Amino acid sequence: MSGLDWPGLMRVGMQELRLKPVEFWALSPAELALMLGAGCAGARPMRRARLDELLARFPDGAGDRERMER
Repeated sequence: MSGLDWPGLMRVGMQELRLKPVEFWALSPAELALMLGAGCAGARPMRRARLDELLARFPDGAGDRERMER
């Protein structure tokens, strides 16, 4: 058998994650996989040093605020 196990995914999404049917069907497969923790086994939380690197690389500026206010 190939393809996705829709009954199993629906059961997990609606019973365990407590999604409403409209919420379940609005998810992409990648979003559902993320919610179920698929592919995240080796993921580690971001440390402060990494956040500081990202802030230095992508600083917020006045131009960003002006664009967001429009």
